[in-house]
Amino acid sequence: MRIEGKRMKRTRWIHTDRSVVAVEVEMVTPEDDPSEACYESETVHLLREVRERAEAGDVYWLKEKGKAYEAMQTAAVA
Repeated sequence: MRIEGKRMKRTRWIHTDRSVVAVEVEMVTPEDDPSEACYESETVHLLREVRERAEAGDVYWLKEKGKAYEAMQTAAVA
């Protein structure tokens, strides 16, 4: 179900221990309550899936949905 209102694109960052993913999503400022923008249910499901795939390390899928950044391990300096 689509929410009636003003639509805008926003970048959302999904953080895990091993990666960060930037995903562009659509937010809606509802006509009935313009006090705050919100997500539609499809966007919430997408953000959950992005997090699950990031935790699983599915880099190829993540690159299709946005920009994926993977953490690098550094050597300890003695």
